[in-house]
Amino acid sequence: MGFTHLSEDGKARMVDVSEKPFTPREAVARGRVLLGEKVFALVKDRNLPKGDLFGAARIAGILAAKRTWELIPLCHPLPLTRIEIDFSLHPEDFSLEIEARVRTVAQTGVEMEALTAVSVAALTIYDMCKGIDKSVRITDIRLAQKRGGKSGEVILE
Repeated sequence: MGFTHLSEDGKARMVDVSEKPFTPREAVARGRVLLGEKVFALVKDRNLPKGDLFGAARIAGILAAKRTWELIPLCHPLPLTRIEIDFSLHPEDFSLEIEARVRTVAQTGVEMEALTAVSVAALTIYDMCKGIDKSVRITDIRLAQKRGGKSGEVILE
């Protein structure tokens, strides 16, 4: 199988999806922010100096998902029907996990939108925490699952 975003002569191109059917599609992406013990305690107690970490990161992730087509050069603009961003704290390693679930009814999938949502939510968390501890680290951003389209359901974790 060749690269779909390259023409026969090797030039980058946007894939033509005009003949594909509109189908329900969903993607789930996850990522982790390693906060460290001091920042973790402040996040857990919702006591960060910069304010509501979860609210800011959730809104940032939602906005990023909606604008993915403007950020990633070969992505199609998609009518997103649902964007959910959830957070879970993990005291065993002082980390925060981000999960983005994105849905549409379209001709192409929403994996990039879910991954972009997690990435920008993680960057927002980093920005709000870096003044307390410079060692905060973003890690493990990945696609966890997708549904819809030609490949059907794919569960990666």
